[in-house]
Amino acid sequence: MRVTGKNIVITGAASGIGAALADRFAAEGAAGICLADLDEDAAGRVAAGLSCPTVVCRTDVGDEAQVQAMVEAASGLGPVDLLCSNAGIGTGAGLEATAEQWAATWAVNVQAHVYAARAVLPGMLSRGSGYLLNTCSAAGLLSQPGDAPYAVTKHAAVAFAEWLALTYGDQGIGVSALCPQGVRTPLLTGNLDGHLAAKAVAAAGKILEPSEVAEAVVLGLEEERFLILPHPEVAEFVRRKAADPDRWLSGLRRLVAGVQN
Repeated sequence: MRVTGKNIVITGAASGIGAALADRFAAEGAAGICLADLDEDAAGRVAAGLSCPTVVCRTDVGDEAQVQAMVEAASGLGPVDLLCSNAGIGTGAGLEATAEQWAATWAVNVQAHVYAARAVLPGMLSRGSGYLLNTCSAAGLLSQPGDAPYAVTKHAAVAFAEWLALTYGDQGIGVSALCPQGVRTPLLTGNLDGHLAAKAVAAAGKILEPSEVAEAVVLGLEEERFLILPHPEVAEFVRRKAADPDRWLSGLRRLVAGVQN
């Protein structure tokens, strides 16, 4: 999957990874980009700096009707070749997370991927080609200290991406799960700043810039890798977790104790 000449939809496009993807895809020669976000004005500012045709949509990705409307708007650029289901939210909460927090996190971090796939797969399957890039987070492969809803929903997001790949991979549909660790985005530096979740991410490894993640995405898409890991060490963490879950959990508890002290 090369993005040159492709029509692309990006959710969560107003900032962070989404905005960096838009910048990089435009630089790579994308035919057109639909930027979707709750903050339509901010998405519009990102679009204004791009060198390709754009469509800007105010979209709540947890609402299936709005996701369908987003894809219909994007079709004005042409058939959707690549859909980047990138929007995500965190809570910084554990057992005290409210029912409303669980519901909102599930809607954005899981159901949004389902709604996006429902919206674009019929057209992609009829053409025999298309690509889904779902931002799932390394938390979906490992865990997320300090944020139970985030840890659980990101695991579900990885599972759904796996299901898409095994179900449609032989029908011309590519699927990648983007699983970065720490990235300097509003999710990490905003409401979660100072929380255990943000401290644990910072202690686990390097905090990447969104542009570095976009670089990893372009390379991962070209190689059509299922797991795109901007932090290569995540692959080793996954191996250690699979080889000895008890030892891995013990190490993670020590990390948490270290940032809490």
